[in-house]
Amino acid sequence: MSVFDFSSLSPDLILDGLESVGFSIDSGLLPLNSYENRVYQFHDDDKHKFVTKFYRPQRWLKAEIQEEHDFGLELEACELPLVAPLQIKNQSVFHFKGYDFAVFPCRGGRIFEVDNLEQLEWMGRFIGRIHAVAAQKKFAHRPTFTVDEMLYQAREIIVESGFVPTSLNVPFFTILDQVIAIAAEQYKPKNIMRLHGDCHAGNILWTDDGPHFVDLDDCRMGPAIQDLWMMLSGDRPQQVLQLDTLLMGYEEFHDFDHSEFALIEALRTMRIVNYMAWLCRRWSDPAFPHNFPWFNTEKYWEQQILILKEQMSALQQAPLSLLPF
Repeated sequence: MSVFDFSSLSPDLILDGLESVGFSIDSGLLPLNSYENRVYQFHDDDKHKFVTKFYRPQRWLKAEIQEEHDFGLELEACELPLVAPLQIKNQSVFHFKGYDFAVFPCRGGRIFEVDNLEQLEWMGRFIGRIHAVAAQKKFAHRPTFTVDEMLYQAREIIVESGFVPTSLNVPFFTILDQVIAIAAEQYKPKNIMRLHGDCHAGNILWTDDGPHFVDLDDCRMGPAIQDLWMMLSGDRPQQVLQLDTLLMGYEEFHDFDHSEFALIEALRTMRIVNYMAWLCRRWSDPAFPHNFPWFNTEKYWEQQILILKEQMSALQQAPLSLLPF
């Protein structure tokens, strides 16, 4: 089975897999929005709602998936509002006909409002509580945020894909290499810890009781600021206010090294470059041309040149600071 191959993952296989671990299904399978894995909602005979995730083959080793699950269960045991996988006979990672899968309770909610300062402070407290637990030990199997993977290897994937139009090769790779060089020089974290890793609004659901995370699929080791910077938006004064608000909540539960502000634009660069490489790497998955029809066009790569130029400017500015301008 290739790294891209979900072709044999039929509804019957999914249902048989769920039944193999004891579920009696009383509904059809409702596909949920997920590109990296295949995720479905279903009801059991008691009308309870669950979500099952069938992991992309060969993306993670079983030990890496298990470490994701153990982290979620550890946070849940500390009464943190995170949707952890179900354990059946002390097992949370199941295997059926070539696929690893897991089952989670189905939890709803509304979208986190990134411009709501009250919610931002709440999120700061939440992430501070997560990091207080996460800092107690390290991942043994999950990867770490590195410039080698997120910048240099990502660049090679873009090159090898051949998707950049010949007419744009020189301007695209010129600005890409300049941005990579500066970001790699700036990304020198003093400390790393276990992280959620992909802490953006789409992975946060809000209820009257507050926020909860629904996905630890990208958890890895890295600097604490990685779990905060993606909640910043707007111009520089707005971002300073948002960061100050987040840290008001965060530092109630965990210390934060303010020198990590200098890593924000390097981490943003890593995300930009890695996202381009991700699309290149996944393009042979039929779900990607369907969901990303604008990719692999000349206009797309022209837009990336502009984005990289803007990022070059951001990398050359002084880091965010909570001190008065």
